[in-house]
Amino acid sequence: MEQSSDQGDGAPFTVHRDDFRAVLGSHFQRRVLIETNAHEGPVYVAAEHALYFTTVPEPGPANIAIMRLRLSGDAFPFRAEALEVVQYPSNMANGMTLDRDGALVICEQGTREAGARISRMDLGTRTVETLVDRWRGLRFNSPNDVVVKSDRTVWFTDPNYGEVQRFKGPPEIGAYVYRHDPATGETAVVADGFDKPNGIAFSPDETVIYITDSGVIQAPGTYFVGRPHHVRAFDVHDGRHLRNERLFAVVSPGWPDGIKLDVQGRVYTSSTTGVQVFTPDGDLIGEIASPGVANFTFGGPDHDVLFTCCDKRIWQFKLGVAGVRRW
Repeated sequence: MEQSSDQGDGAPFTVHRDDFRAVLGSHFQRRVLIETNAHEGPVYVAAEHALYFTTVPEPGPANIAIMRLRLSGDAFPFRAEALEVVQYPSNMANGMTLDRDGALVICEQGTREAGARISRMDLGTRTVETLVDRWRGLRFNSPNDVVVKSDRTVWFTDPNYGEVQRFKGPPEIGAYVYRHDPATGETAVVADGFDKPNGIAFSPDETVIYITDSGVIQAPGTYFVGRPHHVRAFDVHDGRHLRNERLFAVVSPGWPDGIKLDVQGRVYTSSTTGVQVFTPDGDLIGEIASPGVANFTFGGPDHDVLFTCCDKRIWQFKLGVAGVRRW
């Protein structure tokens, strides 16, 4: 195992296998992009050269803000140009992604007063509409992460963190994974058996879906070692059903939250110490150090910069591989 140093505190990466060097590339760098409150849902919008993200829940928790950070510079390292509030309160927004029309799709966890939903924000007008807020008449728990497939269907996870973190009442339904088709209005449970389904991502060809389970952490500050802290994989059958469930990887230290893939099918998932990188077969080949990371995304003009949200700052990492571009 090899560690190397760069700007910032400590070693910026750990090599477990030589093939991790292809991820790092020949020009690997890390830089702090900005010191700010950044926790979840990072999305890079190429048309704006901007990064959207959600903040750490306020004590109580009172609520969460959706933020926009405009970047400057054509090449790495980018500079933080302007930071603004896009929406506050946001109905406890968490994970976010873009749809095929460039709109922001948002997981709204909800509160005791307002129900959870998956919403869609037009980034030009910043108007928000509901995509889906119920399954068979029952309210969702606390939608956590979301991805839009090439056929425009919306896939999302729905753990009960609202209940265990005490900003919502008891759930009406289980902790499921859903597929919603905006064209037909159909919403279906595609996977269950999770403790806390969390991050969700497709392979580059959309034949496999990866879902993280962060059941090891219940309320903030807890860690139940016997609960799940792993990634599960499923084959996508006919574009709408999941089959062949299997354990992909156990994440340690900590637990997996955000998850993304690069164009070669390698899987990136957060841990307590940084972003761990696995082969498509589930072998850990290395880690990009980013302590405190909850979620992350690929971005930049060549989609080869990893942006990590670490609660008090956002890091940027120049890699040797591009992340999967959804559109």
